[in-house]
Amino acid sequence: MTITECPRDAMQGLTRFIPTADKIRYLNALLQVGFDTLDFGSFVSPKAVPQMQDTADVLAGLDLTNTQTKLLAIVANQRGAEQAVGYEAIRYVGFPLSVSETFQQRNTNKSIQEALTDVAAMQRLCQDADKELVVYLSMGFGNPYGDAYSPELVIEYTNRLADLAIRHIVPSDTVGTATPDAIETLFNHLADAFPHYSFGAHLHALPGEAPAKVRAAVQAGVRRIDGAIGGLGGCPMAADSLTGNLPTEEIVATLGTLGVRTGLDMAAFAAAVQLSHELL
Repeated sequence: MTITECPRDAMQGLTRFIPTADKIRYLNALLQVGFDTLDFGSFVSPKAVPQMQDTADVLAGLDLTNTQTKLLAIVANQRGAEQAVGYEAIRYVGFPLSVSETFQQRNTNKSIQEALTDVAAMQRLCQDADKELVVYLSMGFGNPYGDAYSPELVIEYTNRLADLAIRHIVPSDTVGTATPDAIETLFNHLADAFPHYSFGAHLHALPGEAPAKVRAAVQAGVRRIDGAIGGLGGCPMAADSLTGNLPTEEIVATLGTLGVRTGLDMAAFAAAVQLSHELL
């Protein structure tokens, strides 16, 4: 199992601005753990996400000399993608595409069709710059708005992304309502429909729910999962303020009980957990 650690997601909702130097210190610690990918920052409007206004400065302070971890930056539109692809150190550009029309409008002020047009343009930008686009299918396990949802709908959007030669597709449980059964069902459907794809999972959970969700993802063949130390972050649209990212500590512990390897340096991981408690 490869793990994407998401400090950007953990930090972006904090009202207290984390000083740039502290962000750099924390991210440099995470780069030594052995995560496959680090979702380290975003190129979005500073009015929308004030915490991420220093992403370029943070990037300049990262020590990438002794790490295999790849960097991912989140964007909300073509302008953000144009910024992100200009940095040699960034490998992945991430974009949230919702399967809920209501949430797409709330999240990016665009319709799904308009967002898909953006996705096609971003994919061309990434291909030209030798980057890879990661598309998060938000509200990928249902939504609280009454919008239509089914695994077949997720497959429909996955088909449209596959037609654009996008290889990194991550169904996302935006509001933390997916049950273990729903997680298994969706990923089994996707595996049947796209046998040559490897899907990631970005899940949210209430305290205590993470182990069962991780086990369900593993059972369904998921080999790439997102987490955030301490379970910080999550979506502000969630109905319960306790709903956060899967705590990376619980992901690692659960995978250990299942005999699934992560390749992490556990001493470096423990140091990063301690630093998270101090800084965040």
